[in-house]
Amino acid sequence: MQNIILTIAIYAIPAILAITLHEAAHGFAAKQLGDPTAYMLGRVTLNPIAHVDPIGTVLIPGMLLVGSLISGASGVLFGWAKPVPVNFSRLRNPKRDMILVALAGPGSNLLQAILWVLVIRFLVTALPDGLTQQILFETASAGVNVNLMLMAFNLIPILPLDGGRILEGLLPYRLAASYAQLERYGMIIMIVLIASGLLNIFISPFLHLGGWIVELFL
Repeated sequence: MQNIILTIAIYAIPAILAITLHEAAHGFAAKQLGDPTAYMLGRVTLNPIAHVDPIGTVLIPGMLLVGSLISGASGVLFGWAKPVPVNFSRLRNPKRDMILVALAGPGSNLLQAILWVLVIRFLVTALPDGLTQQILFETASAGVNVNLMLMAFNLIPILPLDGGRILEGLLPYRLAASYAQLERYGMIIMIVLIASGLLNIFISPFLHLGGWIVELFL
């Protein structure tokens, strides 16, 4: 029980930062590209309270983490925050900018993963061996894992995930309109992928790509 509490405490800060910066990045990108909706609603902020969804940010990731710790098996750790409102019609180039806004979230997670690697590379190795070094190393490692997992999960090409928005923006207008109709079934599709174990197949390429980029900084 003590190990579970310690692990949750180590993962808490990286996870909150990963989700908060992910959502704030969407809002920031949208504002730069012509839509201030998220900014006006206070969603371009580092305050995690503005982004936290009790179920997607706390309950689901917590249950998955505890379950993996109890079973001793590594599993997919994912979650979500309250979606950042974006009025795509207000973007200067809606079809192109939809892709850029969607990429901002996973991009922020990749950047955070790299920063956590740099913490390991320079700060941790500069500290003397001891409890402080161990805790910092485990926190930074959790930061890398959480951000790569969140990036990979969100790049799955299923609406309303970021990967779905990117694919919608890349498709020709007629196909994009038809594809957008599938958004109402997005949660059902995700549940099927998780229950069938196919989720790992979808996120594996993105995890490997992100891991390769991160390793360049080691």
